Amino acid sequence: MFPMPTGKLHIVPLGGLGEFGMNCMAVRWGDDIIVIDAGLMFPEAELLGVDIVVPDISYLIENRHRVKAIVLTHGHEDHIGALPWILSELNVPVWGTEFTLAYVEDKLEEHELLNDADLREIRPGERFKVGPFTIHPIQVTHSLVDCVALAVHTPLGVILHTGDFKVDPTPTDNRLFDLHAFAEYGKEGVLALFQDSTNVERKGYTPSERAVRRKFDEVFARTQRRLFISCFSSSIHRIKLSVELAWEHGRKVAFIGRSMNSSAEIAEDLGYIEIPEGLLIHPGEMKNYPPEKVCVMISGTQGEPMSALSRAAVDNHKHAKIEKGDTVMLSSRIIPGNEKAIYRMVDHLFRREAHVIYEDGSSPPVHVSGHASQEELKLIINLVKPKYFIPIHGEYRQLKLHAEMAGAMRGSVGNVILLESGDVLEFDELGTRKVGRVNVGRVCIDSGSRTDVVEDLIIKDRRHISEDGIVLPIIAINKLTGRVETAPEIVTRGFAPGEDGFMDGARQIVTQTLDISSDEEKADYGVIKEKIRADLKRYISKQTQKRPLIMPVILEI
Repeated sequence: MFPMPTGKLHIVPLGGLGEFGMNCMAVRWGDDIIVIDAGLMFPEAELLGVDIVVPDISYLIENRHRVKAIVLTHGHEDHIGALPWILSELNVPVWGTEFTLAYVEDKLEEHELLNDADLREIRPGERFKVGPFTIHPIQVTHSLVDCVALAVHTPLGVILHTGDFKVDPTPTDNRLFDLHAFAEYGKEGVLALFQDSTNVERKGYTPSERAVRRKFDEVFARTQRRLFISCFSSSIHRIKLSVELAWEHGRKVAFIGRSMNSSAEIAEDLGYIEIPEGLLIHPGEMKNYPPEKVCVMISGTQGEPMSALSRAAVDNHKHAKIEKGDTVMLSSRIIPGNEKAIYRMVDHLFRREAHVIYEDGSSPPVHVSGHASQEELKLIINLVKPKYFIPIHGEYRQLKLHAEMAGAMRGSVGNVILLESGDVLEFDELGTRKVGRVNVGRVCIDSGSRTDVVEDLIIKDRRHISEDGIVLPIIAINKLTGRVETAPEIVTRGFAPGEDGFMDGARQIVTQTLDISSDEEKADYGVIKEKIRADLKRYISKQTQKRPLIMPVILEI
């Protein structure tokens, strides 16, 4: 019998448990940490003006000398989007499959971090070592290509992290889900299984990627004019299918939208898509072909305001002109929170008198999910038979339902543990327990730049201004004498002053405050501004019950 290692294994989810997106998890043994995934999240509407949200990585920064690598399961934004932000703080090696790294390179180049990055390619089935961990990437199927689950061999046993997956028996790239590897680990014994919870509310099985082929074929056959297809730019399976069907139905293909172009280029370079000679045309050439000979792959399936499809829907795109009788197919799910933007765009497409096809639950489907439904989740649990089961990737209700589902599978699962982002889960030879929490949360970033962090205070101010507006009292003070030269002016934006005489009263308040202030106070702009602000706030609150942002401005004359 081998002696049991005396040491503690810590699992620390830094994001993705209790929310959608920001998937990021630290695995620590002694003085070594590896990080699985580094995702972002798109902001909810209440985060005004924020472009992306990334996890708070203060735990990693406090342990910067211990972080040995970031290992990626696949190339979706909610798994790689925070890399520029993390790598600018911690430049550690990043391991990923060939396709995932191609996406990462694009992203790092945009942020001018590519030259310093240490990117290392992994291949499904080929193990590699990082510190005390041996990592075995296992081929899985998902809505993106080249995705892996990770079996991490630690001194205490194997932990299995599924990444995002569905069990697709007929993937379009013929790279099969490696059920055999999961079954082998089940025989050898698995300490803990961390499993994707995204679709735990769906019964049955998630259909194969090939299930959309029937609908696509039908649409290609029926469409009499131009066909516009919009899918996530990372849906390589759908792009491949569209290219094949366009070739079969005698249509030329144009790619419109930056993300769509770069994805198609990467997929073609790496051999995931073959584009027959002469099939591809530049968007500018579309007008040279009869409408029934053109198929356009266009980005913007979620109604993003500046995306190509949103602009085409309001006839504001120089190449993509959608005309009466054209067909627009949205092959993607509606991400919760985006409903308004998507339906607004669909309304505009109807105004253009286009035929619009979107997910409506009909069969055959126009879109299938990339995440496992209940039966596939159970299948993997049955194969792996983990000692401990921990649901990951999902909002709290999904983690809870997933935990209940696994808990009911008595023969296959030892113990079920419900974790949230920030919990520290400790394993040792005696068992497992939660041992406290680390600092987690979200860091809001403006305009896609990795440096423009938006503090909570700023978001509070933005909300404040959006609700009650802004009031600027402007006072001209003579620099030499300290005298107030003209009557105070008051400028407002987004603030409704109420009844007549209100503004006069506000001016009087400012004048009174200045009158009762000493020359010294007037000479100290910080003090006088604060006094004006406090008095004006009291007056406005009493008169209107509103609390606008008040910013006194002092002009020196």
